[in-house]
Amino acid sequence: MAPPILSLVLPSETGRVLSIQSHTVQGYVGNKSAVFPLQLLGYDVDPINSGQVLNGQQLWELIEGLEGNDLLYYTHLLTGYIGSVSFLDTVLEVVSKLRSVNPKLIYVCDPVMGDEGKLYVPQELISVYRERVVPVASMLTPNQFEAELLTGFRIQSEDDGRKACNFLHEAGPSKVVITSINIDGTLLLIGSHEKEKGKPPKQFKIVIPKIPAYFTGTGDLMTALLLGWSNKYPDNLEITAELAVSSLQALLQRTLNDYKSAGHDPRSTSLEIRLIQSQDDIRSPEITFKAEIYS
Repeated sequence: MAPPILSLVLPSETGRVLSIQSHTVQGYVGNKSAVFPLQLLGYDVDPINSGQVLNGQQLWELIEGLEGNDLLYYTHLLTGYIGSVSFLDTVLEVVSKLRSVNPKLIYVCDPVMGDEGKLYVPQELISVYRERVVPVASMLTPNQFEAELLTGFRIQSEDDGRKACNFLHEAGPSKVVITSINIDGTLLLIGSHEKEKGKPPKQFKIVIPKIPAYFTGTGDLMTALLLGWSNKYPDNLEITAELAVSSLQALLQRTLNDYKSAGHDPRSTSLEIRLIQSQDDIRSPEITFKAEIYS
């Protein structure tokens, strides 16, 4: 008789996450940036690494393998970079399959498509995200450019950001966090929680300092932190966002300082985040960035 799967028999209080994202051997992006923080925050995490090697059919074979071993009960699904329509189609089948096992599954989607006007993925993925993925997501975490692609309009003010959140709520997700919006040189996060369908959402912003450097993996980490804290504060998205932003900013500052200590000009190249060295900031961050509630 096989031993029990303890993550199912004795589940953690936080949950069990299936994370489908890209992977690197060295450095921290995709699953390498998301799995460790989620584990630190108390989640059991099963990563599936997408990318050039894995196609939609192979992803489905993995899901069938999990199903064949009675391992398909997840509390959360997390998705990040997905490079093809066929793979995204299969992810949608995965959402449906997981919800047939656990109807309360929370799907956190980072619709990674591009940044600052540059598209990272084939053009045809935009309509799949807009028409089929957004309606089944529980929480959506686009950046400014991705929010513009999903809504079809430019975001040039805070009001535009709030309208974009409202537009996305109407399409599906009850929680929307636009993780970075540049308004006249000021960097903001805008969050929105529609607690009841048809009622005005609770919306807020967090002003984020601009650090003169470019870091890899920060979007993947931010979404993981938002998922990570959202279970502890399911009805308080602003506290979730305060913890996630404060955590991330402490990590970025440490990364910047460490590169400077090593004699490297942080403005000359993209920087690998100091994830392992920042585990205390992930596990128990000091809230240094506060949300301002919109009236």
